[in-house]
Amino acid sequence: MWQILLVFLVPLMLSNVLQSASQTMASIWIGRLISTQALGAISAVFPIIFLLFSFVFGVSSGSSVLVGQAFGAKDFHKVKKIAGTVTGAALYLGIIVAVLGYFGSPTILKWLATPPDIVAQSDAYARVVFLTMPVFFVYFVYATILRGTGDSTTPFYALIVSSVLAIAITPLFIVGIFGLPKLGVVSAAVSGLIANTAAFAWLLTYLRRKNHPLQFDRETLVDMGIDWRILAAVLRIGLPTALQVMMASLAEIAVISFVNRFGSSATAAYGAVNQVVSYVQFPAISIGIAASIFGAQCIGARREDKLGSVIRSAVGLNYLVGGIIIAVCYLCAWFILGWFITDHYTLVIAHQLLMITLWSYLLFGNSAVLSGLMRGSGAVLWPTVNGIFAIWGVEVPVAWLLMHRIGLDGVWLGYPAAFCVVLALQFSYYEFVWKRKTHERLV
Repeated sequence: MWQILLVFLVPLMLSNVLQSASQTMASIWIGRLISTQALGAISAVFPIIFLLFSFVFGVSSGSSVLVGQAFGAKDFHKVKKIAGTVTGAALYLGIIVAVLGYFGSPTILKWLATPPDIVAQSDAYARVVFLTMPVFFVYFVYATILRGTGDSTTPFYALIVSSVLAIAITPLFIVGIFGLPKLGVVSAAVSGLIANTAAFAWLLTYLRRKNHPLQFDRETLVDMGIDWRILAAVLRIGLPTALQVMMASLAEIAVISFVNRFGSSATAAYGAVNQVVSYVQFPAISIGIAASIFGAQCIGARREDKLGSVIRSAVGLNYLVGGIIIAVCYLCAWFILGWFITDHYTLVIAHQLLMITLWSYLLFGNSAVLSGLMRGSGAVLWPTVNGIFAIWGVEVPVAWLLMHRIGLDGVWLGYPAAFCVVLALQFSYYEFVWKRKTHERLV
């Protein structure tokens, strides 16, 4: 089983690396070609982006469970029906978010206590990001549905297209060469829109040429009218997951409001470390997704005897792959952070944050595997409750209390405290409740 997981994981993790690489390079371009303040401006918007992403991630995770179960049962018509319904819902949601976000951006940034010296740039960046959401939501959901069939390679090819374009185009808009407008901090958002649109167009063309079962055709277009029974099943699984990830993103908003009190240098340090941590999280997130998809396929194929092998292999891969990446980051921390930050004071803040939190992402990965497998069976309530409690019952209160006792370092300590608690809770539910149940197909 670990070999099957690894074959699926390699393209998935590389996909995550490429997706984050374009964001990382955008931060490097902005931090070095514009200013540290500009980096702080886009960093202030990260929690908002994560909040939007979290909802779509949750709903699409529900679709991947249903797709995985239908695919495991070889019901390919049902797979296509689920794909059309979820794609349509993503498009309509993206349009609503674009309109509300564009006009609500100044108010949101005010709620976040964004430092006055960067609020104008943050607002300009946030407005363009909101307008890109319809394209991003549909593209992300379609790639997630493909992964639900066990195909992580095709979305990887699409991400090569988007990442290369985003990395290449962003500095052109910053500098304003080849007749392109000079867009400043907005450059990264505009480049992301162009790159994601091109990648999604390539993905649809590739699927049609391969005559893939999930190619976008007349049947898919009709299905975008939404089958409410399927959407209800998707939401029943996806909304609790979305709620948990949204609670995590709201916690990040709370945390950055704490960080913002220490000035724009602390905000910039927070943004730089988020870029590094995103790579550390790849094994955890990817292996959690794999556990969910392969668990769903085992249930769809009525092979519950394989679930133990899925969990053992996934947890082992989390500690092996994640441990290697974390060790490299610890050894090369000053060098890596130097890619984003040139100011020495900001660099010291970022390094301290990384030293405090980095190790605990192995625990985060372990809990992600457990909750992913349980969600693959449709069991979402208690994994969600456990996750939300760890975030709002531990992370935010610990960060707030320690901030007032030991300063900025206290904010960072909220992360490992939460990861320890959530692992204990998820393992307890998995071991004493979930493992003792029989699991059936959901639709």
